[in-house]
Amino acid sequence: MTDSSPSPARALPITTLFVDIGGVLLGPGWGHASRQLAATTFGLEAAEMELRHHLFFSTYELGRLSLADYLRQVVFYQVRSFSEADFREFMFAQSQPFPEMLALIPQLKARYHLKIAVVSNEGRELNAHRIHTFGLVGFVDFFVSSSFVGLSKPDVDIFRLALDLAQVPAQQVLYLDDQPLFIDVAAGVGIQGICHVDYPSTCTKLAAFGLPV
Repeated sequence: MTDSSPSPARALPITTLFVDIGGVLLGPGWGHASRQLAATTFGLEAAEMELRHHLFFSTYELGRLSLADYLRQVVFYQVRSFSEADFREFMFAQSQPFPEMLALIPQLKARYHLKIAVVSNEGRELNAHRIHTFGLVGFVDFFVSSSFVGLSKPDVDIFRLALDLAQVPAQQVLYLDDQPLFIDVAAGVGIQGICHVDYPSTCTKLAAFGLPV
């Protein structure tokens, strides 16, 4: 597990948080477990669905494929006994909140007057559902979602774009993600990071960056 270490001599305070959605604020939504459950629930051939998913999902996450087109290739390439609307409803229902984290980020924003940006890999329709269903618009200042900007992690350019939009020095940004690789990539452009495992450990690490809860 990789975390950036705050420099003891760091002169610039943290003014901005970059935060992932899946694995930090919410569950993964359409992760492997959800796809396996979908295969069982709808009587799909799991291996074939998984193969098709991996062929098409990255294109969907980059905003170059609609959810309808993704489903057409992954599920509805043959006649089914259920509708696309039924399957979409199931997909969206897989998104579950992490209440402590959803409360923590607005608290940090208010206490330390932080700018909050989401940097995430998510398809447009799933992303919109998660943003609005769980009230992310209430505390996030802007969204650098892969389907909005045509870039996805681990491409370092998505972090450069986020910095351009935030208009703050990289040294004043702290990035929360559950993937160590993405933390490492962001570190390459000077962004310090916390690899989120759970709420208590993240709170402890935030304090080390001058953001005690």
